[in-house]
Amino acid sequence: MEFEHKIAVLGSTGSIGTQTLEIARTYPQIKICALSAHSNTDLLEQQAREFKPSLVAVTDENKAKDLKIKLADTDIKVVSGKKGLAEAATVSDAKTVVTAVVGISGLEPTIEAIKSKKNIALANKETLVTGGHIVMRLADENNVRILPVDSEHSAIFQSLQGCRKKSEVKRILLTASGGPFFGKTRAELMDITPSDALKHPNWSMGAKVTIDSSTLVNKGLEVIEAKWLFGTDNIKVLVHRQSVVHSMVEFCDNAVIAQLGVPDMKLPIQYALTYPHRLPMIDNELDFTKYCNLTFEEPNTDTFFALRLAFDALKQGGVKPTVFNGADEAAVELFLKGKISYLGISDAIDSAMNKIDNIENPTIEDIFEADRLAREIVYSL
Repeated sequence: MEFEHKIAVLGSTGSIGTQTLEIARTYPQIKICALSAHSNTDLLEQQAREFKPSLVAVTDENKAKDLKIKLADTDIKVVSGKKGLAEAATVSDAKTVVTAVVGISGLEPTIEAIKSKKNIALANKETLVTGGHIVMRLADENNVRILPVDSEHSAIFQSLQGCRKKSEVKRILLTASGGPFFGKTRAELMDITPSDALKHPNWSMGAKVTIDSSTLVNKGLEVIEAKWLFGTDNIKVLVHRQSVVHSMVEFCDNAVIAQLGVPDMKLPIQYALTYPHRLPMIDNELDFTKYCNLTFEEPNTDTFFALRLAFDALKQGGVKPTVFNGADEAAVELFLKGKISYLGISDAIDSAMNKIDNIENPTIEDIFEADRLAREIVYSL
């Protein structure tokens, strides 16, 4: 199939960003217009020289100065800070922006990209968790597609192809690996170290997402994101240890359609970039003979009660999902630095959610203030 697709990649040095560029290597028809990173300018320089975008953005101002010197022999424009990230998100040639930056920092550039009528390949779940009511409205107003990159949301998106009406959907069945501590009690998790929590059984991801996967916070964020992407809060989480069934949709006649594949992010990334077309992919074929048993279990929300807190945040709406997310980002940061215990992550989220009053229809300013307050509460614990 002949096509040309021009994209910008925000967060190009992270796990999703580097895999996106691997796909671009396979399909040279995917042209890179802009790249961004926070501080990994060594890798960003290599990427810039290989893919020759018109612009690269570095949010760390000092690192941006260094990169500008390193790329002085090229025609690549180097920009910095939040303004630079917004410039990368709105670069004129790009048709789609892959948002793979970590955390709430992805919200504003995503909004700017939508206003510039770019389709969004969304790998930053915090964008919809914190600002879903704003982002989805803007996407509708600007006739922009939000194409999910998370494997679970891509699976749901694929399972919904051919569904004629939303009323035909009974519920979403969102699968979770259960992380490295599945089956453990809270007492058994008292002395968990960061190195323990970073050993995911199935997936290779960045540190923040890996820790969130172990606490089931990541699944909670995905529940909230799914509500905005697919217009329903009737979502059930199932622990599926093999990570082969990436998620399912149950319809009103009780038929269930699932999307299956190996635990690999390349397929959902590629599908978001090539939708509605499918292109060949090498080396990730699913061998069913290696997966003789596919199991599904209820999550333990007593041990991993952060998942229960996420459902509470979804039900309350307003700024509560932002508080959930901001408190988690701060708590994971402290845990990785050895400042709080593993169980302290969920406790910190619970504390912030109890202390911050809700605002039902928050503005962008309200969202960032709720995020700031949540982090402040966690840092003070």
